[in-house]
Amino acid sequence: MLDSLHPTTDESDEDDLYEHHRIVVDQGQAMIRIDRFLDTKLAHTSRTRLQAAIDAGGIRVNEKSIKASYKVKPGDLITVSLPHPPRNTDIVPQNIPLNIIFEDDELIVLNKPAGMVVHPAHGNWDGTLVNALVYYLQNLPTTRNGEGRPGLVHRIDKDTSGLMVIAKTEFAMSHLARQFFEHTIERTYNALVWGQPKPEDGTITGYIGRSASDRKMMTIYDEESKGKWSVTHYKTLEALNFVSLVQCNLETGRTHQIRAHFRHIGHPLFNDEMYGGNRVLRGAVNGSFKSFVDNTFALLPRQALHAKSLGFTHPRTGEWLQFDSPLPPDFQAALDRWQRKAGNE
Repeated sequence: MLDSLHPTTDESDEDDLYEHHRIVVDQGQAMIRIDRFLDTKLAHTSRTRLQAAIDAGGIRVNEKSIKASYKVKPGDLITVSLPHPPRNTDIVPQNIPLNIIFEDDELIVLNKPAGMVVHPAHGNWDGTLVNALVYYLQNLPTTRNGEGRPGLVHRIDKDTSGLMVIAKTEFAMSHLARQFFEHTIERTYNALVWGQPKPEDGTITGYIGRSASDRKMMTIYDEESKGKWSVTHYKTLEALNFVSLVQCNLETGRTHQIRAHFRHIGHPLFNDEMYGGNRVLRGAVNGSFKSFVDNTFALLPRQALHAKSLGFTHPRTGEWLQFDSPLPPDFQAALDRWQRKAGNE
């Protein structure tokens, strides 16, 4: 299964690639483009991914690099190589405790701790929320054409804590997915950001897409062709001189949306390493203030983001369900320190 076709910058040499597939073209095979040929041979792999793999040099014919327009011939030896070893992608059930705050026959609402990856992927094949769900429940529905994410209709980042809803039936899966698509689900996050956003309450918009300099990061663009439209409404709950506690309401749910949006307006999340919030961005950059910030980073060794509330229509009963979760101890400890500091100044 081609779960990643983009080598990282430090794994782009051919010597670091691992062979995942080796295919000998049948003698009776008609001459067709290689991307069309592989599309019929490899499950769960789009032609877009195949073309990207060809461009990256990960697909070779008779030990030579080829272009996407290459037409396969009988007897051709095709190899597909990726920057990580082949792996069985079956999900292993694992007895990992879940903080479930609501459950019925259709769905589960749980509080995901910071540090837990939502679903298995390269580098995180076990210990994920999905591994725990597969153990806890049998026959969970899968999403997105069976890509191995049982019960998931949305996700949150590894180092973000907070509320998620999990579907237990196909009906619930479809119903909840529709609510997310139509933006009728209410989601609020609490974030601790550097500085004091101006205005105190506002809306951040833009087309969000992958950064050209770092594919792991998201960037806000003005051009529609470079990303997907994104909208975050925010209000300042507490201004604490050098940082602010803000509430974010998502109108759209894009990858890293809140983190990228606040970096875009010059107020990265506190201790968000990827988006530049893991250094002193307001106040003195040395002396006692820097020591204070470093000690607070140690209390909250992740981005200060928590999925605090979640509201949606129950798929079966039509009842509106609303859930709220307290800030986790690490977030609360960091907030307490900033509150005490602000009170002493």
